[in-house]
Amino acid sequence: MTHPRISGLVLAGGLGRRMGGADKGLVMLDGRPMVDHVLARLHPQVDELLINANRNTDIYARFGIPVLPDRHAGFVGPLAGLDAGLHHLGEADGWVVTCPCDSPFVPRDLVARLMAATEAAGADVAIVRADGQLQPVFLLAHTRSTGALQAYLAAGERKIDRWVFTQKHVIVDFDDCPEAFANINTADELARHGQG
Repeated sequence: MTHPRISGLVLAGGLGRRMGGADKGLVMLDGRPMVDHVLARLHPQVDELLINANRNTDIYARFGIPVLPDRHAGFVGPLAGLDAGLHHLGEADGWVVTCPCDSPFVPRDLVARLMAATEAAGADVAIVRADGQLQPVFLLAHTRSTGALQAYLAAGERKIDRWVFTQKHVIVDFDDCPEAFANINTADELARHGQG
């Protein structure tokens, strides 16, 4: 029996305000664009990789991976990226797992743990919690949730966790590796984690 398709979607659609407007996915970390670190971590865990980007799409396309812009104008946030990923899968029986482009230390077992939790709970959405804090941009969503997300965004809503809680969801603890969800938002954080 074949398992449903799992698409790994790297969210690079923001404005990078805290990084001085830089496109964070393309900021160099240890000699490679930050997005490349995330893609490398996700690649063995998924059936396909996708990038959600609204700027520099020609540069992102050089990674040889489909680049999906938001379907909603105005940089409305990570849920718009998830919406683009789910829309890409269409009617297929599949899952989209999202990771932000500025979190280069993604757990190597992220997808396996999220999938196991959704299967055990019969859930359509799984969200990460680490050190007692929700990490809402790390989530797994089934295509069954596509219509609900479209309606939520159409109503002007943007908060990820609020949407998750309206779905059949499960919270998955990663207390063993909270550092894996560290994100690099500022030049100072970049300097702490590596060299450009």
